[in-house]
Amino acid sequence: MYIEKEIKERHVLTVIVDNEAGILARIAGMFTARGYNIESLTVADISEDHTISRITIVTKGPPAVIEQIIAQLDRLVPVHNVSDLTERGPHVQRELALVKVAGVGDHRIEALRLADVYRARVVDATTESFVFEITGGPSKIGTFIDLMRQVGLVEVGRTGVVAIARGSTAS
Repeated sequence: MYIEKEIKERHVLTVIVDNEAGILARIAGMFTARGYNIESLTVADISEDHTISRITIVTKGPPAVIEQIIAQLDRLVPVHNVSDLTERGPHVQRELALVKVAGVGDHRIEALRLADVYRARVVDATTESFVFEITGGPSKIGTFIDLMRQVGLVEVGRTGVVAIARGSTAS
């Protein structure tokens, strides 16, 4: 028996909301209640008077599910706008990570060499470890972390994706 699997696509969604208590819980609850996964979630106040926030959500799903997620987000009362940056076209997305690596000798030298190649900055150093700060696209950060596993990765902290559409108009 042949069962066709729907192709899940990665989408970056931005949601402009009133900056009020409980909105993030409501959005996360909507995803949970319907069995959708959130790969990345970031939130920041974006207005001068602190009344509006921008939530960036990275999720995966077949096109019909993504459309359903957008429609359900759009129906939430404090939501002003939902935009699928993936569908809109060109956009910029970045992430920040702090990566702790322990090692001595050749492992230490290799960690510094790789950090230089990936333009990671040393933000803390001891005689036995480094903490690197790296910014870039999710794949760049993922590759850097994978390489650091080979030279003594200890711990990783990632911010999640922030994204904005290219061009002169707001998303």
